Amino acid sequence: MSDDLRARITIDPTICHGQPTVRGLRYPVQHVLELLASGMTDAEILADYEDLEAEDLRACQAYAAEVLKVRTAYRLAS
Repeated sequence: MSDDLRARITIDPTICHGQPTVRGLRYPVQHVLELLASGMTDAEILADYEDLEAEDLRACQAYAAEVLKVRTAYRLAS
């Protein structure tokens, strides 16, 4: 993950209960990833959330990839 993208993801205990967010805004990374996973296009997300930028979407994806590198993934119960 490049430093430019890494800088877009912030963790502050006073914002969204310390969840990773985009640029200190109240947009949790998890929410952005859920929007992308739902099939929304980048353009649709950016139109609905005017504070977000295209690089924020890439940063969320890169952050998720980094998290999965350092943690063990377990299958969810079905």
